[in-house]
Amino acid sequence: MEIPFSESYKMKMVETIRKSSREEREKWIKDAKYNLFRLKSEQVFIDLLTDSGTGAMSDKQWSEMILGDESYAGASSYYKMKAAIKEITGFDYFLPVHQGRGAENVLFSVLVKEGNIIPGNSHFDTTKGHIEFRKAIAVDCIIDEASDTTSIHPFKGNVDPVKLEEVLKKNGDKVSFIIITITCNSCGGQPVSMENLKTIRKLADKFGKMIVYDSARFAENAYFIKVREKGYENKTIREIAREMFSYADAMTMSCKKDAIVNIGGFIAMKDPELLEKASVFNILFEGYITYGGLAGRDMNAIAQGLFEGTEFEYLNTRIKQVEYLGNKLIEFSIPLQLPIGGHGVFVDAKRFLPDLPKEEFQAQTLAVQLYLESGVRGVEIGALLADRDPVTRENRYPALEFLRLAIPRRVYTNNHMDVVAVSLKNLYDRRKKVTHGLKIIKEANIMRHFTVEFDLVGTI
Repeated sequence: MEIPFSESYKMKMVETIRKSSREEREKWIKDAKYNLFRLKSEQVFIDLLTDSGTGAMSDKQWSEMILGDESYAGASSYYKMKAAIKEITGFDYFLPVHQGRGAENVLFSVLVKEGNIIPGNSHFDTTKGHIEFRKAIAVDCIIDEASDTTSIHPFKGNVDPVKLEEVLKKNGDKVSFIIITITCNSCGGQPVSMENLKTIRKLADKFGKMIVYDSARFAENAYFIKVREKGYENKTIREIAREMFSYADAMTMSCKKDAIVNIGGFIAMKDPELLEKASVFNILFEGYITYGGLAGRDMNAIAQGLFEGTEFEYLNTRIKQVEYLGNKLIEFSIPLQLPIGGHGVFVDAKRFLPDLPKEEFQAQTLAVQLYLESGVRGVEIGALLADRDPVTRENRYPALEFLRLAIPRRVYTNNHMDVVAVSLKNLYDRRKKVTHGLKIIKEANIMRHFTVEFDLVGTI
């Protein structure tokens, strides 16, 4: 008999989570204006809102926290983090920041000017927000297969080189750099192939453009290259990561994902001149260049987490749990983005609620319904997150409308995944009864999804 797959860790500490009644959840979500970000954590049973900063640190990471050097300048923790980044990415220069959006704010303050064009595979919320805040334009150049949730393409995060070359030819000097998100969050946690990274490097060199990676989930991307791309099956995750980063000029990193910490991030680059320019903004926005808004203990935890996050056994356990939930949903005929991605399962809300008008926010409606069903909190990746066009102020309706179920690292068991799967099955069985969605009653001018307030269009 074959030995079943199991987790590559054991638990030393647990946290109690409270079950609630539907009546309680109906009141709580109404009070939260049907925005799941506005719920209190104790009102949530299984929290799949995000995998960012929600992971469980290891015993070794907690040990490193105690050893943190809290010197304001030149702390040993800074040099420990610097050595880890150099070993794993190959970049010589780096700046610590408090998280990924801090990295974007600092780097884009150097690189993005009004009127610039920033092409990439598919920009996520903070990336697009920082670009559009500076009155520049983010252009998605992802392959067409990414928009077909039923197609099985191993690297749906790939940049379409034809689309990208058209942007580069048309816009010339307006293009300040190319950004590639690995893995690509907004299209379902889908990876980018090494072949594609090489192709885009050649294209960037042809037009004299920088390449920046949004690297929050680079280790998961390396895992998919190892298991899906010919020629890499015998490479280690770190060997693959080093090659990936060799095709980039700079990177931003939210360490709250693949470094498995609760806070922290960094910018890394090859060019010392870029480091010098970015350092000015780092001091202005984040802190001195050897702490960047982080405690020494945080930098120690990041350094350790970068090594743990690039171990194959850990990644295999992590991604197999995502697959476990995805396969359960497939058994229940629930429509998903296929193949199953790295950090979560992305439910296709357009196919789940095909009769609900897009103007009533299909994925957000589905997210609210799931919370009411069982206290599971997911997040909308669709029209709400896509925001309004900065010029026309009209809602943007992307090709993909997802309910994202992002799974925290080393936190939940497969029993929790079973609860999520059955909850969605119950909703899918009565999906025809969901005839009304949501309408916005209050929203911010940018990044609205965090604070938006809704009301019911009818009874959902």
